[in-house]
Amino acid sequence: MQTDVRHASHPEAVRNFDTETLRRHFLVETIFEGGEIRLTYSHYDRMVIGGATPLDTGLTLTAPTAIGQETFLAERELGALNIGGAGRIVVDGTSYDLAKYDCLYAGKGAKDIRFESADAANPAKFYLVSTPAHQTHPTVLLTREKARHLTPGEAATANKRSIYQFIHPDVCQSCQLTLGFTMIEPGSVWNTMPAHTHDRRMEAYLYFDLEAEQRVFHFMGEPQQTRHMLVANEQAVISPPWSIHSGAGTKNYSFIWAMAGDNKSFTDMDHIAIADLR
Repeated sequence: MQTDVRHASHPEAVRNFDTETLRRHFLVETIFEGGEIRLTYSHYDRMVIGGATPLDTGLTLTAPTAIGQETFLAERELGALNIGGAGRIVVDGTSYDLAKYDCLYAGKGAKDIRFESADAANPAKFYLVSTPAHQTHPTVLLTREKARHLTPGEAATANKRSIYQFIHPDVCQSCQLTLGFTMIEPGSVWNTMPAHTHDRRMEAYLYFDLEAEQRVFHFMGEPQQTRHMLVANEQAVISPPWSIHSGAGTKNYSFIWAMAGDNKSFTDMDHIAIADLR
């Protein structure tokens, strides 16, 4: 298991980042590697993101040094969303089968977390998001059908999309983690425009279902000091609380969003008019 640690950056410092520095601090280029668990520990709200890609043998989630606990979920909660082939997650001896687009929530105190693929030739790809937790909530399997489904946007503004809310107060209880994914409809390319910030929560995006030659222009930074990164399939962006988080693709795509911080209110955000962006 590999763990990368990312420290927080002040917005005034980020104004001076060149492309390479911006990518080094905020882009996670490799999430999924066959036969491995890869993690990135962010000092923004202590969120951990990563990927587990089991092949012929299962993979066990252990606690890296950055967490400072004997077990990974001793003081944490976990969301795992499968974007690959069929697989299963075993939590303290109980097995949960996950098809593509299914999600599992595991609560604080779970000790043994194991990831398996049904077929090594078409492995599961479990995208992992973990945040600190103050109490225990039950482990829950959340299929795509159980998610809260929203269909905002319109073709005229190239942002027609489907939002699936999995770890959300209306669907599944958690301490501070919220998680779901958005599918951009064919012919649309924009996500989260008009843009917003939410200084009470940080966020992470994993872009996926994007063809290898296509890219997403991910926009971040202060509303009047925006920056962008070119993001490829199955790469993730760490978004600080002070930053906008928006994207436009060269083709339609999907992305997993996950938030952590002071509240779980999906609509608690500070809107920014398009004309006010710089």
